[in-house]
Amino acid sequence: MAGLNKVTVEDLSVKGKKVLVRVDFNVPLKDGVITNDNRITAALPTIKKLVEEGGKVVLCSHLGKPKNGPEDKFSLKPAADRLAELINAKVTFAKDDTVVGDNAKKAVSEMNEGEIVVLENTRFRGAEETKNGDDFAKELADLVDNEVFVMDAFGSAHRAHASTAGVTKFVKETAVGYLMQKEINFLGNAVEDPVRPFVAILGGAKVADKLNVISNLIEKCDTLIIGGGMAYTFLKAQGKEVGTSLVDDTKIDYCKEMIQKAAAAGKKLLLPVDTTIAAEFPDPIDTEIEVEVAETIPADKMGLDIGTKTAELYAEAVKSAKTVVWNGPMGVFENPTLAKGTIAVAKALADTDATTIIGGGDSAAAVISLGFADKMSHISTGGGASLEYLEGKVLPGIAVIADK
Repeated sequence: MAGLNKVTVEDLSVKGKKVLVRVDFNVPLKDGVITNDNRITAALPTIKKLVEEGGKVVLCSHLGKPKNGPEDKFSLKPAADRLAELINAKVTFAKDDTVVGDNAKKAVSEMNEGEIVVLENTRFRGAEETKNGDDFAKELADLVDNEVFVMDAFGSAHRAHASTAGVTKFVKETAVGYLMQKEINFLGNAVEDPVRPFVAILGGAKVADKLNVISNLIEKCDTLIIGGGMAYTFLKAQGKEVGTSLVDDTKIDYCKEMIQKAAAAGKKLLLPVDTTIAAEFPDPIDTEIEVEVAETIPADKMGLDIGTKTAELYAEAVKSAKTVVWNGPMGVFENPTLAKGTIAVAKALADTDATTIIGGGDSAAAVISLGFADKMSHISTGGGASLEYLEGKVLPGIAVIADK
């Protein structure tokens, strides 16, 4: 899987051709205003390349989870408007409840070279997510005269949807965009062919979400660090007292297995040696909360972040690394009092010369909000997709793109 040899935008000749690009414009909106345009700016290199080479560029993306067909609050219009501000090209938004409706067909037929049409939210069509999405996929392909499809939405690459995978059955040429290429190179190479020592850090709430990732990374890395809510199931598996902390009792045997697997493979598995504890979970999340750091968790307290000694231990493990992959925060980082462990890990990654890869989701949000984004080698744009990649899975939205 490392450095997958896929056709890329560099290999295409698009002058005068219509190009359908699956982007990830699933941006956060508040009252119709985009609160973070990272995903739009991440797609710019691919869009600019196609525009500058004289392609007629048609963009499609989902946004949010509309349940009952078209809903104005999930319209892609704000994303189209933001793109128009960021790029030196004509951008037309085609508002159609069916996505490929009369407005889209008219806008595309009237396009000149180097212009952009943005289609409405692909999830306004229920067929996008169904097994029988072929009709919708064919309509998308027909819109660009079945010429070229570029996949540049890594965050959706783990879903075999009409606009991510299905459409490739009906077009002559397929390629990955620059963003996909970067994700494949960083995540693929980190897992399959890392420069060692390779340290993987896993956090987040549930062990169940990361069963296969834990197992796969024990085989691949030299040191596996566990933090976040999932650490308490591991600690309980070791026979430690975890109080009222979040524990998945159905996964205790699994955690015991993983502890044995790491030992048998000669891999280091680091678990918290102290914990930031409180009597209850902060509700709402940002309320002030009284905490203390303890070696063992009393019966009536819960662990909500790694403790200071653990933060030092984890930071030390990162220092000598050459490759670090991090997915999932160390505690309830949305609460400033419980963000210390996550901040310590982020700072350790910012200070190292290693290749540092942040696997999307909450850890990406943490690194960005803490101001360490520019210190990381790569921040993945896909939470679920990067997790499946770290599991060693082949993602459907990558598999369908032509090999070189």
